[in-house]
Amino acid sequence: MANAHLEVNDGLGQRIVPITKAQIMIGRRAESDLCLVGSDVSREHAEMVEVDGEWILRDKQSRYGTYVNGEPITEHTLAHGDQVRFGRSSGTDVVFLTGEAPVHTERPHASAVNDLRQLAALLESLRALGSGRVLDEVLALVLDTAIDVTGAERGFIMLAATGQPLEMKLARAKGRITLPPTGFNTSRKIPEEVFATGELQIVADLLDGDLANAHMGTVALGIRHVACIPLRMVRYLDRADMASETRNIGVLYLDSREKGSLLAPHTRTALDTLANEAGVAIENARLYRETLDKARLEHELRIAAEIQRALLPEGTHSGKFFAAAGTSLQARAIGGDFFDLIDTPDGMFGFLVGDVAGKGPAAALLTSKIMGIFSAFASLGDDPAQTVDGINKVLTRRQIDARYATLLYGQLAPTGKLVFCNGGHNPPFVFGVDGLRRIEAGGMPVGLFEMAKYSADSITLKPGDTMVLYSDGVTEAQNVAGEDFGEARMSAVLEQYHQEPVTVLLEKLMGAVSDFARGAEQYDDVTALVVKYTGPS
Repeated sequence: MANAHLEVNDGLGQRIVPITKAQIMIGRRAESDLCLVGSDVSREHAEMVEVDGEWILRDKQSRYGTYVNGEPITEHTLAHGDQVRFGRSSGTDVVFLTGEAPVHTERPHASAVNDLRQLAALLESLRALGSGRVLDEVLALVLDTAIDVTGAERGFIMLAATGQPLEMKLARAKGRITLPPTGFNTSRKIPEEVFATGELQIVADLLDGDLANAHMGTVALGIRHVACIPLRMVRYLDRADMASETRNIGVLYLDSREKGSLLAPHTRTALDTLANEAGVAIENARLYRETLDKARLEHELRIAAEIQRALLPEGTHSGKFFAAAGTSLQARAIGGDFFDLIDTPDGMFGFLVGDVAGKGPAAALLTSKIMGIFSAFASLGDDPAQTVDGINKVLTRRQIDARYATLLYGQLAPTGKLVFCNGGHNPPFVFGVDGLRRIEAGGMPVGLFEMAKYSADSITLKPGDTMVLYSDGVTEAQNVAGEDFGEARMSAVLEQYHQEPVTVLLEKLMGAVSDFARGAEQYDDVTALVVKYTGPS
């Protein structure tokens, strides 16, 4: 059927759609040949197919049906002048016509709204690409389109996160001029009412009735005419037994000293359509920016984790009279456990294990701070008590609220004498010829009280004695039943493998913790250090 075309009149305006191919898809999808708006229109609502020179209209099992001349149809052969409605009350009038189509140009706001719909679809699929400024660009497009459509002099967009008040995001004037949001004088009464109710408000004249008293600041600027539209995020559902979900995400406000087309009959429909499409585009842009921010944060955390791992010593260290192996596994990307292994200036072997209160970036920063302080004091050859006391004084003088750490610093001499200072850390275990023993000695954690006193304790290790130091994450690791790994299971591992090389014992201990906690989410870092006294050279 030559020169067949559709005359469409909806929220996007009146337009002529020529039929130029043998199959026309109709629906709410942006990819449709005839894209329609409205909550009654399904994504794939209907199709028109040319058969033997005639056009057949078929409903595609739409949610609210397709009607020709007021009657519901499943399939219908179209005739010149047939009036088609998609849905029960979609607000869209479509007339099938044959013959020469009149010259008709699409209204500017129809093109702009279509651009927004395309942009919303693009952002949905390409959210992980592009510029972090995309939300600002979408807001500017929405606001400039609204000002152009209505003839308003200025406008602004306010958005609100879930449960939060409206926040000014962008203010513009005619001519695509950005205004400072702080200098945009107007009453918040109308925007807040529109956001709360979800109902569009158009005020013909602020001087009418009692409106002037409520909007004195706006009236003083000469502003008389106002339109405020809720920005809605609509989630359409095609199943007939499910209702569409709508959520207000902000408002679009426009005002003017002159009426222009702000109060024209078509403005309400055009703005309502614009608000729906703008809401989708803005929400997708906001989610897109959140995705970028999250990706950026994850990238920064990965770098921080690499830096933190680089600050820890190599996993193994040995000398003429000792062998040591340690490891630290963070529950998150970065954590608060730490250890260090050093050779002191006077020929002894020094080792440090610690645990900062808390998790995440704050704990990781304090960990780095403590390790730096420790390196400074340990390089001077101070004994363990002096070193721990120095760390405490530096931390308390910085007054880092609610941040402290437990730690144990020990120095092992070639003779087997071990001098150590325990600042509130877990007592270490020693397993050797005398069996298993727990070294009970301790003091205050560092970072709490500047005047805290720290003293050193000492024991003598025999050749073959193995000491194990650990953080809470070892004994408090939980299985799926909520049970702790506990000291008994750790002692069993030490008893079985204490004669093995330190690397083997460490591997068996960490493996036992991992197997025990498999399948359960862990909330604490896991750190262990094994030190074996091999005897004088």
